[in-house]
Amino acid sequence: MLEQLFKLRENGTTVQTEVMAGLTTFLTMAYIVFVNPSILSSTGMDFGAVFVATCLAAAVGTLIMGLYANYPIALAPGMGLNAYFTYGVVLGMGYTWQVALGAVFLSGVIMLILSILPIREQIINAIPKSLKLAISAGIGLFLAIIGLANAGLIADHPATLVTIGDLTQPAPILATIGFVAMAAMTWFRVPGALIIAILGVSLIGMVLGVSEFGGIASMPPDPMPTFLQLDIAGALNIGLIAVVFAFLFVDLFDTAGTLVGVAHRGGLLDKDGRLPRLRQALVADSTATIAGSAFGTSTTTSYIESASGINAGGRTGLTAVVVAALFLLCLFLSPLAGSIPAYATAPALVFVACLMARGLAEIDWDDPTEYAPALVTAIAMPLTYSIAHGIAFGFITYAAIKLLSGRVDQAKPAVVVLAVLFVVKFWYLG
Repeated sequence: MLEQLFKLRENGTTVQTEVMAGLTTFLTMAYIVFVNPSILSSTGMDFGAVFVATCLAAAVGTLIMGLYANYPIALAPGMGLNAYFTYGVVLGMGYTWQVALGAVFLSGVIMLILSILPIREQIINAIPKSLKLAISAGIGLFLAIIGLANAGLIADHPATLVTIGDLTQPAPILATIGFVAMAAMTWFRVPGALIIAILGVSLIGMVLGVSEFGGIASMPPDPMPTFLQLDIAGALNIGLIAVVFAFLFVDLFDTAGTLVGVAHRGGLLDKDGRLPRLRQALVADSTATIAGSAFGTSTTTSYIESASGINAGGRTGLTAVVVAALFLLCLFLSPLAGSIPAYATAPALVFVACLMARGLAEIDWDDPTEYAPALVTAIAMPLTYSIAHGIAFGFITYAAIKLLSGRVDQAKPAVVVLAVLFVVKFWYLG
């Protein structure tokens, strides 16, 4: 049954490999079930209900991705989008969290329509090969800065923006040990190298008293305070059109960047650099956002942490199904999941970043009209802390350089149109 459903032999994988990959992906993104409720609860939403909503949204979205699109890509409420939901829409603009959930719902419906038509697929396929490679590398750099920050190896600084962290603390030291162990075990082709390092560093931290073992099981909190509390009528207010567009816009290109980058890392793109079954993947992503808003959480999107599972050998939707099952299990094992500290998963993000950055080597470095916008794309993602902004800068510079160099025929019409829309977006909406 598994062979027929996921085509394991065709994709050169096994059940054991897929399960191991699912465990790896889950461990690198399990932090979201605690971080997301912490952020959204600032709006007045019930922490426990948002915890349940986060787990359910991740499980449903990832399950659809695995069964319908057959890709080893996991979904969960997006970082950045949850911050915009909280600090931009609710606390900044003064809308209620119910109205904000309604805006998320509407953006998901529009995204689903664009995915089915399939306008969204055409937009992603229009991305030039050099930018696709740069997106993969840029996501890797983005992962690296997140991982280094989570490990405490870097910190913010008012003068230099970023500086070295306090290396006398246990967390940076343990994270470094984890990273070195991952690289060494990968060299020796040890199966499940990332999982072994993550669990090993977590255990060392507990023994040294750096982190605590939170227990094993507990009953899930009550989901009703946020379940079906979205205010769709309120979100249809004309003043919220820009908010709906913002959710739509960011999710569109965050997902595009994540799917392209993660798929490239796993060798899932075809010879033309396109992602097979892209429409199914986009429908899964859109449906997850709609379901998530009903459960009571911000936009659900594809996760760049899926690259860690792909690096562990995941190639089919069975990996995603394993992740979905673990998110459901997390409802009952929240104390155990919370025992995995950030410094243990941080080295996995940095290690995957090293692998993804090699996409830059495949860019045509003899053609400045290709490598210049590609490098802008890759650098902009970590420095703006946004995949969407990196893609926007890449499109703008790509179209502009091709135009000024007299090679506009190499830029597809969709690229030029999107570049213009990005310029308008930055000019009028910031």
